Amino acid sequence: MAANGTVADMFTVQQTMGQVLCCMCGISMPPNAANMCVNCIRSQVDITEGLQKHVTILHCPECNSYLQPPKTWIKAQLESKELLTFCIKRLKNLNKIRLVQAEFIWTEPHSKRIKVKLKIQKEVLNGAILEQAYVVEYVQQENMCESCRRVQTNPDQFVAVVQVRQHVSHRRTFFYLEQLILKHGAAAQAVNIKQVHEGVDFFFANRSHGSKFVNFLGSVVPILSRNDKQQVSHDGKSNTYNYKYTFSVQICPICKEDLICLPPKAASSLGNLGPLVLCTKVSTNIMLLDPFTLRHAFMDANQYWRVPFRSLLSGRQLVEYIVLDIEVNVGLTTVGGMKYSLADAQVARVSDFGKNDTIFNVKTHLGHLLNPGDNALGFDFYGANTNDMEMDKYKGLNLPDVILVKKSYEERRQKKRGKPRPWKLNNLPIEVEPSSRGRTDDAKEDQDYEKFLEELEEDQEMRSKIALYRNKAYHPSDTTSMTDGEDAPSVPLEEFLNDLTLEDDQQEDEEMEG
Repeated sequence: MAANGTVADMFTVQQTMGQVLCCMCGISMPPNAANMCVNCIRSQVDITEGLQKHVTILHCPECNSYLQPPKTWIKAQLESKELLTFCIKRLKNLNKIRLVQAEFIWTEPHSKRIKVKLKIQKEVLNGAILEQAYVVEYVQQENMCESCRRVQTNPDQFVAVVQVRQHVSHRRTFFYLEQLILKHGAAAQAVNIKQVHEGVDFFFANRSHGSKFVNFLGSVVPILSRNDKQQVSHDGKSNTYNYKYTFSVQICPICKEDLICLPPKAASSLGNLGPLVLCTKVSTNIMLLDPFTLRHAFMDANQYWRVPFRSLLSGRQLVEYIVLDIEVNVGLTTVGGMKYSLADAQVARVSDFGKNDTIFNVKTHLGHLLNPGDNALGFDFYGANTNDMEMDKYKGLNLPDVILVKKSYEERRQKKRGKPRPWKLNNLPIEVEPSSRGRTDDAKEDQDYEKFLEELEEDQEMRSKIALYRNKAYHPSDTTSMTDGEDAPSVPLEEFLNDLTLEDDQQEDEEMEG
């Protein structure tokens, strides 16, 4: 076998590549379909002929976007994948050649020039394939997009404005609405957003966008809306009219944790509920709970605005109490998706310690949460001076000394006050006029925002409706140990979302390539 194999190898013909002479310059070369060397082919044929080498593009300096004709604006950073794709799509006649590679050539960021090196292939001269690289220069011309132009020019360029108002002493409802709007993108078409006293104005370039936004508000909170229009101009030749539209939206002034004295007409329509009730939830409906009997009822927007009423006491008037003793009378009961338990409790005001021995015996719906030694927030009728016309309509109404509203975690939160949370919220680009606000207003709004964040930590159902993001500025060493606040409400890690940015995407791509 070895001998036969050796003999076979001896008679094997070695295949060699033949050489021919170039028909133009005469140098020896491997044969090809054109019988010409690469240099001669390039001297005779230019495969980049007819392709664009200079292109003008429109760039918006305000939002850093580029115009994709006819009306689409694409946001892209310098030397990003999005910008490279945009530049290639702007070239014509690329379907006649094969694009092999594309990359940016560095230019000065302020030169208003973008250079892209393209490597292409094309079949020439009897099927020979030629590869060639060339550079395309893009010249940026500054031109603001339509939305930025409306913002930068006269603010009266809007067509529709939605004026959202709530006549209460805090802005917690607007903080919650802001998160709902961000999650659902309801104000994506707004050309400007401006904060005003007791509300926010949303400006739109189209009437349909304003009407759609009003419908969104009605789907998340109880509102009362009306709309008007004002003629701006009239073209007598074409018989066309231009109008500005105003949508006035009033949000129900009843908020969570408010104490309400129901009017007799409203109480009878709800099955003689109350008359003293607590507002425990506000969505499209208002949930009212009798804290002494656990009876409850829901009111929609139509029912409320038919017989409107205001709160007797609000969350700003809550007083802190300490629970001395508690005895549960009724086991855990689910009311409107929330759990309560009736109990008798002995409480005393925290501010009275060391001053007097005043103790209050109260009935509460928080028997499942409170234990002796806990703190609770409630409304103080013993030391309050209430003046309400609806209460005067009930003859012989006995007011309790205290109505407890919720458990207090203030002592545990004091240890973490001023330190970053592991989560954060995004915000709308709301314009605020500095001249219309003072230091007192800023401090008051910061306090309302802190109360809103604490409410999110306590209410899981509210958190499920908005988007929470991981806070990159948070480090576990910044907070106290877990034993210091083991009973304080907190947000589980699985509820956080990653707030991705363009830099994060580029970093992930580099890690995958590595």
